[in-house]
Amino acid sequence: MRVVAEAAQVSVATVSNVLNGKTTVAPEIAERVRAAVEALGYVRDNRAARLRSGQSRLVGLIVPDLTNPMFASFVSTLEHLARLDHYDLVVVSSRNDPDEEAERLGKIREWRPAGLIVLPCDGALVDRLPRGLTLPIVVADRIPDVRRFDLVAVDNAEASATVTRHLAAQGRARCLVLGTSLKISNVRERWEGARAGAGPMALDLLEVGFDDHAPAELADLLRGPSRPDAIFCLDHETTLAVYRQLGEIGIRAGRDLAIASFDEMEWMRLVTPAITAVRQPVEEMAQSAWTILRRRIGGDESPTLSRRLTCAVTFRGSTPRQSASNEAITCNTGGTP
Repeated sequence: MRVVAEAAQVSVATVSNVLNGKTTVAPEIAERVRAAVEALGYVRDNRAARLRSGQSRLVGLIVPDLTNPMFASFVSTLEHLARLDHYDLVVVSSRNDPDEEAERLGKIREWRPAGLIVLPCDGALVDRLPRGLTLPIVVADRIPDVRRFDLVAVDNAEASATVTRHLAAQGRARCLVLGTSLKISNVRERWEGARAGAGPMALDLLEVGFDDHAPAELADLLRGPSRPDAIFCLDHETTLAVYRQLGEIGIRAGRDLAIASFDEMEWMRLVTPAITAVRQPVEEMAQSAWTILRRRIGGDESPTLSRRLTCAVTFRGSTPRQSASNEAITCNTGGTP
């Protein structure tokens, strides 16, 4: 920094003010400093700056799967919000593996972040936290079994109940519900909500794991004499696997069998017929998580917060109404469609 100051013919304090974005420096002097920085190839050492100030401008984020479009959207939104507040974000993936999540939690602590946002693999997050971890933590999306963290999630049960109420209202007699694993709190809540909204419609549950291929049991059910007349997938990856298998077997979604999905993705609007889906407010979830974390970093010691956001359900041609067109109808999950 002294070399930059000499080249720009200013004080070291002025260089520091320019690099920290302070507006007290005259524009022509600030431009001279930036030109010297560019000419000399100077790069600020943020680690040294944090050590000197005793304050970290780094926040950690752990997600289950970076290939999942929903989590990618969450990361993108959070990165933007952090940058606006002059924080950097370090992102790691647990790959939906509890052991890897535990290892990632230990490693990310070495970065000495000011706070941490975690989208956990399952409910057993507390068991994987390193001993002595005292930094602020906000949990998003998936709900820990032990409620000791600030939490931002969605109302999974009511959104699922809205879907099964709709299917039952169409006269569907039997619905097959598919989800990755009941070990994940979201999946459990969605299953419980589906049961609550089903009314007289019979429900069966099939756990399919995290493979992106539909299980053999599903093919047997679809080809068998007791084929369900509706399928409700509790996540978009399962929906995609099921949709592929329907095509391979020759079953037409919306005509031979109703299909609905939790987690709306763009492809669901582009296929024919378009797929009925639950849309999660991912950007709002990230915004809420960031707001809470910033307050905790700032010293807020108020009681633990828990916020549940409302999803929207869009009914499309894959679950046709008996006496209505296939136009998309969006409703808030607070009421019965």
